[in-house]
This record gives sequence, structure tokens and C-alpha cells, in this order.
Amino acid sequence: MTLYIDPPTWPGHGRMWSHLVSDVSYDELHLFAEQLGMPRRAFDSDHYDVPSHRYADAVAAGAVQVSSREVVRLLCSAGLRRRKGRQARRT
Repeated sequence: MTLYIDPPTWPGHGRMWSHLVSDVSYDELHLFAEQLGMPRRAFDSDHYDVPSHRYADAVAAGAVQVSSREVVRLLCSAGLRRRKGRQARRT
């Protein structure tokens, strides 16, 4: 199981956020997020939004640090990219 996370550079709700993704399946992503204690509501279309204070936890649990551009490339290559507004937000 390999999951990927970009740096916490995305602002929102008074904090910075990362994106946690899988290049295999949403099931793998949900399992990893559950093991981290991430709520299902943090799932946003094709990734989990991870607050900056949880970034180190995700990396310590095995998430590989990649750039934001690499996150998008991985999702697209795996056929897991979902653009907002085109498909259901939660799976």
C-alpha cells in the first residue's frame, strides 16, 4: 500500500491543507485514512484533505511526500481523478 501526500500549501478555514491520494483505489485510500483517524467527511471527490498539523502523522504512517503537481499526475494516471461538479463527492 502506497499513499501520497503533497505539502500543506492549500489555505482554507484558517489553516493550511494537504491532499492525500492513492494511485490504486479509493478503498486503499479510505483504509489508510481510517487508520490515521481521519473522518470520512475529509474525503473530497478523489482525495482526503489533511490539515497541516496531521501532515507528519500521515508521513510517519507511510505516505510518500510528493509535489502537488505529482498528486494530480498520479490520480490521472490511475484513472482516479474526479473533477469537482462532474461526479459525486463521496465514495
